[in-house]
Amino acid sequence: MSSVPDPSLTAFAGFERIAAGPSAEVIARLRARTDAQPVFVFDDSTGERIDLDLREGMSPAPEGVADEQATRGVGRPKLGVVAREVTLLPRHWDWLSRQPGGASVALRRLIDEARRVHADRDAQRASREAAYRFMSAIAGDLPGFEEAARALFAGEGTRFAQLVSAWPEDVRGYLQQLAATSWGGQ
Repeated sequence: MSSVPDPSLTAFAGFERIAAGPSAEVIARLRARTDAQPVFVFDDSTGERIDLDLREGMSPAPEGVADEQATRGVGRPKLGVVAREVTLLPRHWDWLSRQPGGASVALRRLIDEARRVHADRDAQRASREAAYRFMSAIAGDLPGFEEAARALFAGEGTRFAQLVSAWPEDVRGYLQQLAATSWGGQ
């Protein structure tokens, strides 16, 4: 049985970062709060805003993690193989049927090769998307948001940093953390 790693989370109350680290630690800090200010919690790997159940005695895992594992069953679950549908044109199926090992082996080989070849580009894209998710959730009303988003997706790191320089320090710092891989060696 594989264990799911404890995701790293960051929590904001307004524009202030109030907790960051493994989910169990962040949840404990949030449970200890005495004020009623709304809190937004973000997954550090995706920039997605997540909902946590902060009631005592509840599991510290973000919602949805257990559901994902419970739905597995088709395929070879002990090996991590999950059966899903793929839609291809007849010429693609013909080509796959002629490959050694069959369609599944050929598809896995093609995917592994594409992942290796495009790893840097994929990491940049994932970083930009994570930064944008966070920006949209917490900084959408801040001055220069639209231009900062354009600079982010254009890969203009220096311009992006200038556009967000007037934003609250904690927001700017977390945003730079999420976007760090976006600039590809700048």
